[in-house]
Formats: sequence, structure tokens, C-alpha cells
Amino acid sequence: MADPFEALRDQYLPVDPDREFAARLRARVERAVSLPKGVIVSETTLEIDPTTTSQAPGLTPYLIVADARRALEWYVDALGARRLGDPMVMADGRIGHAELELAGSPIFLADESPESHVAAPRPGADATVSLVVDVPDVDAALARAVAAGGEVERPAANHPYGRNAVMRDPFGHRWMLSSTPTPSSTATEVMRPGDIGYVSLWVPDVERAEAFFGGVLGWSFDPGSSDQGRHVRGAAPDHGLWGGQPRSTLFLCYMVDDVDHAIARVRDAGGTAEAPTDEPYGRIANCVDDQGTSFAVFTPPAGDPARRGPLNGSRHGDLSYVTFEVQDSSRARAFYGAVLGWRFTPGRVVDGWGVDDVHPMTGLSGGHREATGVPMYRVDDIDVAVQRVRTVGGTATDPERQPYGTTSECVDDQGTRFYLGQL
Repeated sequence: MADPFEALRDQYLPVDPDREFAARLRARVERAVSLPKGVIVSETTLEIDPTTTSQAPGLTPYLIVADARRALEWYVDALGARRLGDPMVMADGRIGHAELELAGSPIFLADESPESHVAAPRPGADATVSLVVDVPDVDAALARAVAAGGEVERPAANHPYGRNAVMRDPFGHRWMLSSTPTPSSTATEVMRPGDIGYVSLWVPDVERAEAFFGGVLGWSFDPGSSDQGRHVRGAAPDHGLWGGQPRSTLFLCYMVDDVDHAIARVRDAGGTAEAPTDEPYGRIANCVDDQGTSFAVFTPPAGDPARRGPLNGSRHGDLSYVTFEVQDSSRARAFYGAVLGWRFTPGRVVDGWGVDDVHPMTGLSGGHREATGVPMYRVDDIDVAVQRVRTVGGTATDPERQPYGTTSECVDDQGTRFYLGQL
């Protein structure tokens, strides 16, 4: 029988390993080196797909969180991240290592580990690191993150280097959502179908409303189309008052591509619509949805594209948010989805829904006895504004801190409900 050790005396002949095997092995070794202390490589399995694994740059953020399983879901749902492979689970159930891809870059993630001396950020503590991520739409990304439980630290704003906003995620990490200016984004943004182009606060007595909101928000007015109407000077979006109504609500007028086509969609969805008319400000039709709520649709005049207003107002007295209270939210979502193309994201309250990418920001709330549009108005100093509400005969709750700012729930001297927000 041949001596098996004779092969050891033969000259060494190098061979090239299979490239895919080499890539998987290299990736496995690199990840093993980066694992937190306490994770045993021999007890951990991670299947690497070279076609889906992102190429790690020279520097990769490694986030430590208090609940890695929840964080993985949050970063996917709220920030649009993508999971890479399966997480490595330690013997005690903690996530020892997981990977995500966000905006084309990898992020590593793990539960905090006292034995490795790594800990998640502490609630209320100042951030020591900020993460900057490029997003296509800063306002939409911020709205999605806040709806999922993030907290705004700096609202979206334009700067010479682009538009950005700062928020803190539910796990304590600070994010700067940023978009780089481009020739198209630096130009005036045009109103999009489904945006709210005009609102009118319907009230019983227009003169009392004029005095009240002028005193609280500093509004000044121009005459409307009749004695019952007023136009708020310089408001964003265009804002009116309309008196003689049995109860107060916020009437909404939505921009559409084609009024006649929108009327057909209203009727197909179970609503009613009047014949459209051509006005100096465009073509418009008054409608009623399938639950009895009045609204309007309009198209700006040809050759005169309407400017898109700010997401949450930009000045004191601007409309910053609309809460659309309805009886049946599923019917409302189906109706306005069909008519306006609205898309919805679950909110943080029961039967609450955010309307995606609509200016100004809008939410839908179901389970109410009757439909009501409830506005929130932006204020520079909420303590001063609350005192003004009380002074001119209304009521206001004490200011309360929210993830997106400080708010107060108010009622005017005619029973009109509204919010104030220092954002």
C-alpha cells in the first residue's frame, strides 16, 4: 500500500478557489471580525447572498439599541431600509449582529451588551453622533418617521446646501434627513394632485369669527364674494371664512389634474358633484362624498401652475395640519383614494391614518359621530397664543409637548374646534 504521507513530500501546486466560494468566505470572515464580544462564530450561521449583499464602504455605522428586533422593523418601515441576510441570535435571545442597507449604504445593528461595553443611547441624553442620510423627499421621509414614533428636533427647511430635517428615532439615535439641491428642486415646486389648494372655515357668524381669529392669530381680511365671506390676507394655503353655517368645520378644496375626470370619479365612488364652472382662479366643481361631507375639486388656469404650499406652514397663522374626522375611515379611504389618489399610512392612534405626500399635512380619523375638518394653525409662541384664545372668549388646553412640537386644543366662542401648534 502506498504511503499516504508521500503526498506531503510532493511540490506544492497552488490552485485558484471558486470565486463565489471565496467571496462568501471573505464576507463571512469580515463579519466575524466585526461581531460583538460574546457572539461565538461557530454557533452562528448567516447565509450570504453575494447578489443582495451591499459592498461595505471604508466606514460603516454600527448602531447599538435596546430592542434590536423592533429597531430592525422600524428602520425598514419608517426609513425604507432593506434587510441583508438573517440576524445572528445569541444564546440568550439578544441580536448579536444584524445588517441593513439604507440609501445604498450598509448599517450594522445589535442589542446592547454589557459584556462588550456597548450601550444604547439613554432617554433624554444629548446625542453624541448624528447619522446623515440622503432621501428623495425630506418632508415625506420626516412625516413617515414621525408617524412611526420618531421625534422632530429640527423641522424641514431649505438651506444653500439643500433641504434637511433632524429627528430622533425611538431608540435614541439622531438622524439628519437630507436632499441635495438640483436644478429641478431649487425651482418653485408645483402643486400636485390631491394637495389642498384652498380651505374655508365654515362658521355660524362670520363677523364673530373675523374678530376672534384676528385677535388670536393676527389675521387681516379682504372682503369675500358675498357678505358671508372673508379672505385671509397672505395665508398659506389660501384661506377663507364663510358664515351662516349650522355648525363649524373646515371646508377643503383639492387640486386635480382634470376637473371633469375628477367629477366622474366622485360619482363612480358613490358621491355627488355639481356641474363645473370656470372662475378667474381656475375650473372648479362642488362635490359631496359618500358620507355626506362637502368638498370641492379645482384645476388652476391653463398656463398658470399653482405653487405648492409648505408642508406644515411657514409663518405664524398658516395652516399647518388638517385632521379630517369621519364616521367610517375605511369608506373614506376608499373614496378619497379613488377620487384623489390618496395613499394612507397607519397613525399612532386607533383608527388614525396619515395621508401620504399631501400639502399641507393631513390625517384621517375614523369613528366620529359626524364628519368635521379640524385645522391646526402654526404659531410663533404657543403660550402667548393660548392666552389670546382665552382672552377673546375661547377655551384652550395647556400647551402639551408632542413629538413634532408643542400643541394646544382650542375652541372658539362659537364652538369651532381647532389646534395651535408651535412646530
